[in-house]
Amino acid sequence: MASRAGVLELAVLGLLHESPMHGYELRKRLNAMLGTFRAFSYGSLYPCLKELLAQGLITQDAESNSPEGGRAKIVYKLTAEGKEHLQDLLDASGPAAWEDESFGVHFAFFGQTDAAVRLRILEGRRSRLEERLDNVRSSLSRTRERLDTYTIELQKHGLESVEREVRWLNELISDERNRTTNNEDLQSTTPIKADRAVPGTRVGAPSASSISESKE
Repeated sequence: MASRAGVLELAVLGLLHESPMHGYELRKRLNAMLGTFRAFSYGSLYPCLKELLAQGLITQDAESNSPEGGRAKIVYKLTAEGKEHLQDLLDASGPAAWEDESFGVHFAFFGQTDAAVRLRILEGRRSRLEERLDNVRSSLSRTRERLDTYTIELQKHGLESVEREVRWLNELISDERNRTTNNEDLQSTTPIKADRAVPGTRVGAPSASSISESKE
């Protein structure tokens, strides 16, 4: 299971990859992103930034255009090592990336993620939810007679929510596969340019061997 610290680390590095930010802006962006999937604790942000600084994954600089006499804002930037580490995190497509805790954050950065990794994460998330559906349906069928109406309705509501997400994932997976197939078809039907077939020669230019044969 993905740790909350690991999820926050991915979110911070991913946002800083888009652009440098000061702490307040990061807080707002993280709240907009993580608040959709889980409660975000502001108290966890600065310890995370401190750890990333210690690892050399980010740097901090005082903003040069701060008002005179005012407190300079600290701007956080991603380092080269931070970019490499971020890519490693984005390439991770194992079970931890399918969990409720981390799937949403991985999905938020799909634009920076390899297509094959995106597909593995989507398929893994779907398989995890399908397992959950089987368990809920089995539990509901066994306990229906012992539950009151409201508890049954609550379980049905949860079941319908998971079913909606599975349908959504099916659409995303289908789109990813179609996009990959279309790209492969485009590459296979694109003719090789003649001037790239033999490096160092011009299109229609006689080869060195044919010139020597004509001289003989």
